[in-house]
Amino acid sequence: MAPSAAPQRTVIENVAIATVDAQDTEYASGHIVVAGNRIESLGAGKAPEALENVVRRVDGTGHLATPGLVNTHHHFYQWITRGLATDHNLFDWLVALYPTWARIDEDMVRAAARGSLAMMARGGVTTAMDHHYVYPKGSGDLSGAIIGAARDMGVRFTLARGSMDRGEKDGGLPPDFAVESLEGALAATEETVRQHHDASFDAMTQVAVAPCSPFSVSTDLMRQGAELARRLGVRLHTHGSETVEEEKFCHELFGMGPTDYFASTGWLGEDVWMAHCVHMNDDDIAAFARTGTGVAHCPSSNARLAAGIARVPDMLAAGVPVGLGVDGTASNESGELHTELRNALLINRLGAHKEAALNARQALRLGTYGGAQVLGRATQIGSLEAGKLADLVLWKTDGIGHSTIADPVTALVFGAAAPVTLSLVNGEPVVEHGRLLRVDEDDIARTARAEAQRLARIAAEH
Repeated sequence: MAPSAAPQRTVIENVAIATVDAQDTEYASGHIVVAGNRIESLGAGKAPEALENVVRRVDGTGHLATPGLVNTHHHFYQWITRGLATDHNLFDWLVALYPTWARIDEDMVRAAARGSLAMMARGGVTTAMDHHYVYPKGSGDLSGAIIGAARDMGVRFTLARGSMDRGEKDGGLPPDFAVESLEGALAATEETVRQHHDASFDAMTQVAVAPCSPFSVSTDLMRQGAELARRLGVRLHTHGSETVEEEKFCHELFGMGPTDYFASTGWLGEDVWMAHCVHMNDDDIAAFARTGTGVAHCPSSNARLAAGIARVPDMLAAGVPVGLGVDGTASNESGELHTELRNALLINRLGAHKEAALNARQALRLGTYGGAQVLGRATQIGSLEAGKLADLVLWKTDGIGHSTIADPVTALVFGAAAPVTLSLVNGEPVVEHGRLLRVDEDDIARTARAEAQRLARIAAEH
């Protein structure tokens, strides 16, 4: 056999590095060598001499290198319904918007996914996820449209294939024509996993099983969804303990709180992560820690919908895996994850732990390694270490917004949103100097606006 070609290398030097490894190793001025799609080496000072096949050298002076940000909860389709129901709590917001969401189709979802992904990728997200659970009859290949948009953007991606089978006639919130049958949801979810999930180390696309929430899903779908995920060897995701109304709903309908309900349906475990988890008592947190169940913390959305402040410091102290989520852009109109680093820190300092709640490095860990843990990919991404996948970001910290903050991690978390000079995913550039390389941002904006207007017209007619 002919020897395989030596990998092409990218060398980054003169850069501050926050590795977010187990020791929180940092370098005031260091180097990173990328070979193919892996991080080959990194450390203090200059890169090793006489490296072969170096196709690019990057001078990182005035920049901070971190792992790429990992988004752990989102609803891409909401990109085309932003700015509506702006003074509502969660349940009223859902009631107001479900009739519109129930009219989405494949073209709308593709445009919304491109907008959501573009905003995140431009702001340093290298691994995205989408919890898509609205599949109206006859709406086309929505999962395929979302996955295709992520592939075109060049980001690593997890589709949490959602589902709802509890419509209005069964006491749920979504319109009946927007929900699936139990059998239909399970079959479509299994087909999505078989068609799109890649279990390999450097997978760009993975799929999770993700019934929407206790108040839009039957107990049978929760239980059988968990069984399906474990039979197929994929992860499980849903909404949990987001509001006091949800807790009341669970007690009234199931005779127990959300965490006990999840336990009764097989929804606690190292292969599970929940969005929000705002209203958790000590026993709930202990159950998550004991079982390794993860949490997607969405501080901006929780504030937008007045859901409350999640007990993130207590979760972390107990050993619960916690990552950050944008959440859908109908409840976080900025659509950016790097702003969630700051918001997670600030909002949690309004809670019981006050100034001791979170610090800058803990916030960065939530947005990187914590997210990788929650998605089940901590051996592959989430920290800058030799052998891991080359998903990394160079943040410009010597500009007007950050140059007077001496510590670059503090600058990134406490300061204004830092510009992204370079973002690599799988070793390939996706963003340079704040611009997406693989897609036309102006076209994305125009198309998304047109589809938002089309959806508004259709919803107004019904």
